[in-house]
Amino acid sequence: MPDRNTDGPLVRRFEDLSHGDVAVVGGKNASLGEMIRNLSSQGVRVPGGFATTAHAYREFLEAGDLYPRIQREIQALHRGAELATVGEEIRRAFLGTEIPPHVADAIRDAYRSLGDTLQRTDPDVAVRSSATAEDLPEASFAGQQESYLGVCGEEALLDACRRCYASLFTDRAISYREQHGFDHLKVALSIGVQQMVRSDKASAGVMFTLDTDSGFPRVVLINASWGLGESVVSGAVDPDEYQVFKPLLDRADLNPVISKATGAKLSRIVYSEGAGRAPTITVDTTEQQRAAYVLDDGEILQLARWGVAIEEHYGRPMDIEWAKDGLSGELHIVQARPETVQARKQAATLRSYRLTERGHRLVDGLAIGDAIAAGKVCKLRSAEEIGRFEDGAVLVTGSTDPDWEPIMKRAAAIVTDHGGRTSHAAIVSRELGVAAIVGTGNGTGALGDGQEVTVSCAEGEEGHVYAGTLDYDEHDIDLAGVPDTATGVMLNIANPSAAFRWWRLPADGVGLARMEFIVNNHIQIHPMALVHYNDLADETALRRIAELTFGYDDKTEFFVDRLAYGIARIAAAWWPKPVIVRMSDFKTNEYAKLIGGSAFEPPEENPMLGWRGASRYYSEGYRAGFGLECRAIRRVRDTMGLTNTTVMIPFCRTLQEADRVLAAMADHGLTRGSNDLECYVMAEIPSNIVLAEQFADRFDGFSIGSNDLTQLTLGVDRDSEQLSQLFNERDPAVTHSIQALITDAHRKFRKVGLCGQRPSDDPDFARLLVRAGIDSVSVAPDSFLLVKENVATAESELRQQEEAPGADEAEEADR
Repeated sequence: MPDRNTDGPLVRRFEDLSHGDVAVVGGKNASLGEMIRNLSSQGVRVPGGFATTAHAYREFLEAGDLYPRIQREIQALHRGAELATVGEEIRRAFLGTEIPPHVADAIRDAYRSLGDTLQRTDPDVAVRSSATAEDLPEASFAGQQESYLGVCGEEALLDACRRCYASLFTDRAISYREQHGFDHLKVALSIGVQQMVRSDKASAGVMFTLDTDSGFPRVVLINASWGLGESVVSGAVDPDEYQVFKPLLDRADLNPVISKATGAKLSRIVYSEGAGRAPTITVDTTEQQRAAYVLDDGEILQLARWGVAIEEHYGRPMDIEWAKDGLSGELHIVQARPETVQARKQAATLRSYRLTERGHRLVDGLAIGDAIAAGKVCKLRSAEEIGRFEDGAVLVTGSTDPDWEPIMKRAAAIVTDHGGRTSHAAIVSRELGVAAIVGTGNGTGALGDGQEVTVSCAEGEEGHVYAGTLDYDEHDIDLAGVPDTATGVMLNIANPSAAFRWWRLPADGVGLARMEFIVNNHIQIHPMALVHYNDLADETALRRIAELTFGYDDKTEFFVDRLAYGIARIAAAWWPKPVIVRMSDFKTNEYAKLIGGSAFEPPEENPMLGWRGASRYYSEGYRAGFGLECRAIRRVRDTMGLTNTTVMIPFCRTLQEADRVLAAMADHGLTRGSNDLECYVMAEIPSNIVLAEQFADRFDGFSIGSNDLTQLTLGVDRDSEQLSQLFNERDPAVTHSIQALITDAHRKFRKVGLCGQRPSDDPDFARLLVRAGIDSVSVAPDSFLLVKENVATAESELRQQEEAPGADEAEEADR
């Protein structure tokens, strides 16, 4: 039986609480008091209120003689009684017990005092449960007890308090304590009574002070939707998602919002009006609300700054709920608790998953985590169908809440129709380490019961459900033993949504970020079709562009937004290390496949040697499109502040072309050297090698494109099966070109890198590059460790040769 000491107050004001009062008022309420006392001076706005204490809860139990009744029911559970029966009996006992008069009087007095402070009689309040064993650093388990919103009047408040007490024994709360070894009689419940923020007339959501899937610590992730925040937490809606880069938040002249995506936001939860109705109802959003961002950039930055202040105060990543009052227009923080999933992960190990075969894609959504799993689909409409679920199946449902957790623990993977990265399904799947895809929109319709599927979260931000059981590779990467190298080893990154996944790799930056991947996958529209949107004759293209750019009056702004956010995510992941962004390098046949593209691309017999790369940028046929690319780069560098972004020009054939491209860039506001802008050139044409010193006068560095350089040096189509035996990057003509370029570039104090897979596939090629003095090599992330080891071995061998007697003579003989 627990300690029944009757000493201590029954109610405490938030401003009198601190983090040390968790045992008295639970984690949520202690955290609210901690923030009010310590962070108000930094502008963090937390609604006022009060908390009942653990002592008040025990007084309630004493008044109803509930201790022995709870004990009997728990003993019955241990003897095999049904959990649902046990929970119902305990809750019935709670709801049949009156709050003791002295406790009720203390609650009334505190409520009246809050009304006086707000200058309102019977103010609307939120009534939330806060268990004294909840929200500890090692476990979050929010949602185990109930909350009641928009409670108004003393009697309604006392009724909500009694229901909160009863919710300490919901079936899910009993099950959780049983699994984790908490003594039911030693867990008390505090009730937080907080000034209600009228987010029903505005918006609310959740904020994490790290990326919830990768653990990347330098962003704030914000989810937002219209109405009460319950719609976001429960996963009932697909919310907006914003990401803010923390290292640049203290710069008032910058706007480091590095990602914004509108969610579907098909519904919102608001207060109902009229007696006898449920306190809240769900209503449809308007078409305008669905298209619009919930928060503007100023509000996003304000929340992010508050998130950083809260994180710094607590000294750990935080999970925070926020709300905007539709009457005052003010933002508020309504809850904050430690983030628990990424905080427990070992930073020294990175588990990598990779599909080794492809299949038919059935459903897409937001990937939670980066795992892959396979199994049979089990579609459930509610958690009451738990008896139908088989261990290791793929759970497919609309959305989840805490009642689903016993099923989720048994699932190989989870797929939901609704929800964002901070929904219940997303949070719990991360805690469980289960692959999940949320917000698919049509998962329950597209997937059939018993169907074999593969759920892949290993391909970036977007997750995919494939038909059948596909092969995949799974292995742990030990980051503790990565060798140091003098030669830089950088990464090739195409997909910005996968950038944060690899942040733990000790890479020297990004040697190749492919702009055309962002255009193809995240924009999908030909830039010139946006420039000339009002003149397009293709009705199909017009309809599709209108759908994708919904909410954009200026269609070109859609292109700039999407491109800038894609580049910014990659640049942020490796800040302040260099990130080299190659300007678009589609060929005409590839550009023509973009929406609206066929009207702007001429047919070519040989697109590989046609109108591509640098030749497009100053041409009247694409100059305006190149201007949009430059605007995106300027936004990343000048507005967001990610000045580690370097521009690279592909397929630059002549010195005159180089001059024209640099002039075109300057015309669009990108001047080499301005705001420390560096501009590299791809070395992939023999002219780049022959005139390396003259190109070095115009550019800050070179990146060798070994595939194009090989095919153009040897005159071999790299895609020809008949000539595949002749395509060899280690042919003496190619290696001589590489060595000559490095020598000439270094003479002009210019760096040279190589982006390609060969150093990982061929250790001898890595040795050749190191001996030639290359500054860096850039490879795919899953090849990073192998290349790093190959480079380290080559550097060690080179040092040994240099230190050996007669090394100079031997080297001269080799030459």
